[in-house]
Amino acid sequence: MSIKNDIAMVREELNSEEKFFEKAVITEKFIKKYKNLMIGAVVVLVVAIAANVAYSINKQSQITAANNALSTLSEDATNSEALLTLKSISTELYDAWRYSNAVAKKDMVTIKELTNSSAVMIGDLAKYEIAQDAKDAASLDSYASTQDAVYKDLALVQSAIILMNNSQIQKAHEKLAKVSTQSSMSKIANALLHYGVK
Repeated sequence: MSIKNDIAMVREELNSEEKFFEKAVITEKFIKKYKNLMIGAVVVLVVAIAANVAYSINKQSQITAANNALSTLSEDATNSEALLTLKSISTELYDAWRYSNAVAKKDMVTIKELTNSSAVMIGDLAKYEIAQDAKDAASLDSYASTQDAVYKDLALVQSAIILMNNSQIQKAHEKLAKVSTQSSMSKIANALLHYGVK
């Protein structure tokens, strides 16, 4: 009986070793077949990680350079080198700098140039400044009718005030009725509707 058990154990060991070698041969064939593909995938992964790290470092470097240029300009607005650096690194930040200076100096020529800014917010604010400077209800209405205008409700209130000053009360009330109820200008619009010239 013990010999039978020994033979069965030896047979099981041989079967398990045979299966192990069979799997090893299959794995070896698989590795040989796809070796270049696996090496390529590892190389692509390493290159992608390196490119991502290099991009992040470059982006951070640009942000630091733009901040330094802006800091220099805040101390000395006439520094042309810092202005050129800012323009080459970030056109949106450059336009924001130009806009803030133009508003402070009431430079309508520069503000008019900025209406086509690549920075959407700067372009919108420049359009509002142009409409407000015209002191004309039609210009303010034109601005307020643009989609996503930042100062839409303010432009409507200013337009209504101009119309009230020109004794066009009905048109002024129509403008005030367009002011959004969620707007901070709604209280002013309501006050003008109820207590303004009737």
